[in-house]
Amino acid sequence: MTREDFDLLCGSLPATTRVIQWGGAHVWKVGGKVFALAGPAGAITFKASDMTYELLQDHPGLRPAPYLASRGLKWLQHYAEPGLPDDALADYLRHAHAMVARALPRKLRAELGFDDAPKTVPAARPKSRRARG
Repeated sequence: MTREDFDLLCGSLPATTRVIQWGGAHVWKVGGKVFALAGPAGAITFKASDMTYELLQDHPGLRPAPYLASRGLKWLQHYAEPGLPDDALADYLRHAHAMVARALPRKLRAELGFDDAPKTVPAARPKSRRARG
């Protein structure tokens, strides 16, 4: 996946912003939280679920993301061939976006247009019965 393809995909996801930081990396955020980045050398780094991290951390062309993974975070870096096919990498980037968006505070999610489901009303608590004496 080229950096242009990466930027097009990430830019097509809801409520995303791109900043250039950390030495020229294209850093993509949702609600101010990073979900993916592409470094100047072309490596693509993304947030991963626990299961994805365990399954892919030793896959050829992928590795735990330098710096992020060393701090106990579940981030993977696609840095070399064979890596993942573009369509699979795109799916993981979409999943990273969704994970970060789900973790945002409810108010921010609503402001960004993510909370379109009706809010649930908590069940009424039963009244306690006191023995009359």
